Amino acid sequence: MYSIIKRFFDIIFSLLALIILSPLLIPIVILLLLTGEHEVFYLQDRVGYRNKIFRIWKFATMLKNSPNMGSGDVTTRNDPRVTFMGKFLRMSKLNELPQLINILKGDMSFVGPRPLMKAGFDRYSDEMKEKVYRARPGLTGIGSVVFRDEELIITQSSLPPHECYRLVILPYKGAVEVWYQQHFSFYTDFMILFLTAWQIISPKSELVYRIFPSLPPRSF
Repeated sequence: MYSIIKRFFDIIFSLLALIILSPLLIPIVILLLLTGEHEVFYLQDRVGYRNKIFRIWKFATMLKNSPNMGSGDVTTRNDPRVTFMGKFLRMSKLNELPQLINILKGDMSFVGPRPLMKAGFDRYSDEMKEKVYRARPGLTGIGSVVFRDEELIITQSSLPPHECYRLVILPYKGAVEVWYQQHFSFYTDFMILFLTAWQIISPKSELVYRIFPSLPPRSF
């Protein structure tokens, strides 16, 4: 029943958000058209609900050929492939706002497991693959809160970027997403939304572990 109610609210609030945020979204579109490589949106295949592939929408923040440059599909802090406008959009997380379209379409929800690229998803165990996307992926989620500054974690690691992502980030990201499926409720979703907003004010806050003490112990 909660899934049905959640979908209803996703439709209503994504539509309202697109209308209310249009004074912000339109200037971003114009600035992207006038700067960088003049690209507005970046669409990428991600794994979603029940492990089906969908196209995620984001504002373009990197050079067009970035997957074939530098660290490939792993982004580090101050990555030279990120455009000037893209740095602001990524730090503020405004680059994620076009996913309101995905929510309206039914690909995503406001809260849920963050959708991975297939290459990352394929590194999960078969057991984890069966559990992670039992709910629609989210614009935000417990993984987004825990890894608020994933790029900094990768940059500060003694491991090469891809090794850090594969050995440190991905296993813990999978563990917390499975935790979300086990604690799926109105309260959990509400608190994740609160924590997402809270981290804009206090990006280094550890409040998530006080609100959700049953989260798996951190491995980094």
